[in-house]
Order: sequence, then C-alpha cells, then structure tokens
Amino acid sequence: MKIKPWLAFALITTISWGVWGAFIEIPEKNGFPATLGYVVWALTMIIPAVIALNRIQWKLETNKKAIFHGLLIGISGSAGQLILFQALRTGPAYLVFPIVSLSPLVTILLSILILKEKASVRSWIGIVIALIAIPLLSYQPAANGQKFGFLWLFLALAVFLLWGIQAYCMKVANNHMLAESIFFYMMISGLALIPVALLMTEFGQPINWSFKGPYLAAGIQLLNAIGALFIVYAFRYGRAIIVSPLTNAGAPVITIILSLIMYGVFPHSIILVGMVLAVAAIFFLAD
Repeated sequence: MKIKPWLAFALITTISWGVWGAFIEIPEKNGFPATLGYVVWALTMIIPAVIALNRIQWKLETNKKAIFHGLLIGISGSAGQLILFQALRTGPAYLVFPIVSLSPLVTILLSILILKEKASVRSWIGIVIALIAIPLLSYQPAANGQKFGFLWLFLALAVFLLWGIQAYCMKVANNHMLAESIFFYMMISGLALIPVALLMTEFGQPINWSFKGPYLAAGIQLLNAIGALFIVYAFRYGRAIIVSPLTNAGAPVITIILSLIMYGVFPHSIILVGMVLAVAAIFFLAD
C-alpha cells in the first residue's frame, strides 16, 4: 500500500517531535537553561532551511505576500515558545500544558470556517478523540502548597491562540507559496527572537557550557527543527483539520513510551488513557 505524501510527512514530524520530547529535558537538567535551549533550536533551524532552499535551487520567494505570511508563521511559533517559558515560570505546569496542547482546536475551527475544509465521518471521529487525548497526555500532578496569580492563564491562552493560528496560517500560505520559502522565514523569525531569549535567561545562575549543555541540546533540538520542516510539507499536501490533531496527539505517545523505556517512568493512569485514545485517533485520522 502506497502511503499518502501528507501522511508520510506528518509521521516524520510525529516521530521527530516524539523523540525530541523524550530527550529535551536532559540539557536543562544538566544545567543548560531552556531559554538558551531556544537559542540553540533557532540556530539548528538553519540546517534544514539550507537543505530546503537547495532543493528549490535557492529560488526564495521575496514578494510582500510571501514575506508577510512567512514571518507571521515564524513569529507566532517562536513567540509562542518564549511566552510559554514565562507561563511556566508564573503558573502551574499541570494547567498550562493542557491549555496550550489544545491549540489544534483553533486550527480546526479556522480551517472549517474560513478554508471550508471537510472531513469524512471516520476522520471526524479521529479529530474528536485526538482533542480529548491531547490534554490528557499533557497531564502533570499538582504541586502542593503552591500559589499562583492569573498572569499564567493569559500567557497560556496567548500560546494556545498563537500556535493554533500558526498552523492555520501554514496551511493558507502553502496555497500560494513554496513550503521551502515558508520554512526559511520561520528560521529567520526564530533567529530574530534570540535577543528576547537571552534577556529571559538568568545568567547569574551556573550554566553548563560543556558537551552535556549546548552541544547535546543542539543534537536534540535538530530533531525539533526537522519536525518543523516536515510539518510544513504535511500542511502543504494534507488538510489542516487532520494534520494538526494527528501530530499533536501522536508525538506525546512516542515521548511517553521512550521515557518509560529509558527512565523507567511509568505514566499516570490519566496519561495512559490519553495514550490509548491517541492511538485510536491516529488509526481514524490516518485515512
């Protein structure tokens, strides 16, 4: 059976992000801050961007429409990541992550209302199951005795909207420009926000500059960058209402399974339910 292009690209993204998710905490636990991890990620984006541009003989689209959409996609994604850092500093991770993880809901609504995308009954079953599974997969137990204000909620909602809009815009942009050009502007946007990440970094704390810090982070973040490139291709050939929930539900399952194998961390029963639902969603969505 020949696999459809959109599904192949979506699965590559899912695997890349799933493996990335299993390893991403290692550099931070080694003493390399997540904000500097962002800087490393932005730099690793250059590698797939060069490969992508070479694929189209460096014929980058530079018209105003292409630049606007490309930068909009890039900034919404990169800014969302930086805002997420602040949300996690000011609020409970067990609430922040479930809110942010539902960003495909924004993508789906916009794609249905504006792009008039349609799906089969089977696909709709998968979409609904995925939207239930995604926040369950993001579950984290509450920490006792912690008190939070309300800033984290607004920040989490901002990320939720930014990432949902980013995926929608990615589909829109693919209708009038090359995927390679989109990714180039995503890379530029990520690099442009490096100063913000540096300002957010607490350089007063000890930072691990050895191999287990930035160099290990580079290898891990390259998986993130590769996944970002292939999801652009997935949106080019597939429907946003299918690609978004599929990748967002599938990647955490791989992360959890790898974490179980590597660290012996058995997931909470809520997460297990989410895993079962995610696998069922993938079955229905991979139509």
